[in-house]
Amino acid sequence: MSSVRRLALLLALGLPACSAALAQDSSSSTSPAPAAQAQESATPGQVSVQARIRARREQRRAAAIHEAYGHLYEAYLGMGYLRFTPGPSLQRVTYYAWNTGLTRYFNERLGVTADARGYYGTSYVGLNLSSITRPSISTYTVQAGPTYRIYLQPRYNVSARVLGGWALGNFSSDTNGFGAKTLGLYPDGNTFAISAGLPIEYNLSSNIGLRLGPEFVATGFGSTMQSSIGFNGGFVYRFGKQK
Repeated sequence: MSSVRRLALLLALGLPACSAALAQDSSSSTSPAPAAQAQESATPGQVSVQARIRARREQRRAAAIHEAYGHLYEAYLGMGYLRFTPGPSLQRVTYYAWNTGLTRYFNERLGVTADARGYYGTSYVGLNLSSITRPSISTYTVQAGPTYRIYLQPRYNVSARVLGGWALGNFSSDTNGFGAKTLGLYPDGNTFAISAGLPIEYNLSSNIGLRLGPEFVATGFGSTMQSSIGFNGGFVYRFGKQK
């Protein structure tokens, strides 16, 4: 009987303590910590400040891009390299080239380019009756087509362009009258020219830059198609202002 009274006494004393502990735990779980409250109250202001910083940064970037690419014209002058097949059964020759052109832009990205090039090399034609084994050859192209800046940054840009036009092949001038066909070269003549390039420009200033990029050139000498790969590089000068 005494043990029952002791158990009842312990229960009577423990119930208030348990109730207080549960109340304290529920209050602590429902009300956020002071640090969390401070963070939540500061978040809208911080987001607003960061948004203003990003907006100002984007405005400065847009202004720098417009300063560099808001010109009406872009002229370039440089040199190039091309691996060209000079005859149906001949090995490829290394062409070294000059390259010049002018692009008229309608906005910061889209323009139309007029391009002229001259390619020069020495072709190995093997042993033959003429004793001429390495005649000099040359090719000239005049082309035009669209240019589009696919990636813009204040300091550099990447463009894509596709050009088409006319090509002149001079393969017989160094054959001492034997003729190009006798040496296995393509005959002199005119044909089409198509090129596609991916110029990459690095800006030295807002209107002067350096350009380098791979180039694919297709021509049709000898009623066949020559697929040549190389690169062009040089200086770029931008002038005039778009309206």
